Amino acid sequence: MTRAFVFPGQGSQAVGMGKDLAAAFPVARQLFQEVDDALSQKLSALMFEGPEDQLTLTENAQPALMAMSLAVVRVLETEGKLNLATSAAFVAGHSLGEYSALAAAGTFSVADTARLLKIRGQAMQKAVPVGVGAMAALLGAELEQAKEIAAAAINGPGDVCEAANDNGGSQVVLSGHKSAVDRAIKIAAERGIKRAILLPVSAPFHCALMQPAADAMAEALAKVEMKAPALPLVANVIASKVTDPAEIRDLLVRQVTGTVRWRESVLYMKEQGVTTLVELGAGKVLGGLAKRIDKELTGSSIGAPADIEAFLKSL
Repeated sequence: MTRAFVFPGQGSQAVGMGKDLAAAFPVARQLFQEVDDALSQKLSALMFEGPEDQLTLTENAQPALMAMSLAVVRVLETEGKLNLATSAAFVAGHSLGEYSALAAAGTFSVADTARLLKIRGQAMQKAVPVGVGAMAALLGAELEQAKEIAAAAINGPGDVCEAANDNGGSQVVLSGHKSAVDRAIKIAAERGIKRAILLPVSAPFHCALMQPAADAMAEALAKVEMKAPALPLVANVIASKVTDPAEIRDLLVRQVTGTVRWRESVLYMKEQGVTTLVELGAGKVLGGLAKRIDKELTGSSIGAPADIEAFLKSL
């Protein structure tokens, strides 16, 4: 099988997401209701109508993006009779998208995934006081360059500045103490990096400052039933495949503080014979990155009823 299904991460949310799906497909409405019921919250109303500042909150954005992805999966399975396990070689997700991928592959129930992501979002937000941490995107930097810049920005013991996301297409995100990230931006300019910009995020994700959130996820994941996924997951922190539930649990905990090795994950899938990445859910970030990571890859994104119709016709 030359296809992989991939699931977007935080930043792809937008007010109105899922509204067209819910209007067009009863199974999408049902999925959104399942998530609302699991969280005892009208998350779907927030997705469809906003306000944007509430949807953007980490604790809402994470389960909302999962709900959007899983609604697309449900419609493909129901309307298109798509069997995920026989239609792709792998699933993978960017950061929180890994939970969406695992729910799609049957490792977690939808309700458990929603609750886990609510906990994850809240724990990540609480881990670092607002203003203490920051993240910056280095555009035109490769991973090793970014790691060197991060190391040069550290000023004494306890200071944190690390590579958080290796997204591919010469885009690496740094995360850590705001003072260290500010220094990294200056160092990047001095070293000829094309652009270095602070990101509008509420916490420094995927770095050592997130350890309290990793501890919270270890506790939450220990209480949830996990099944082997119907097809292998390419995990963020190891950039290779995994199917054992105990190992997946460990990797999800490590993922909170670890680097999202997206570029390497995509190249791993290509080495295994994948030629097409199909992004399921909100936005078009991962579909767009595919060709930037490797020109031989093709990427597409499915989030609207028309996208679903076009994809099913192409099968």
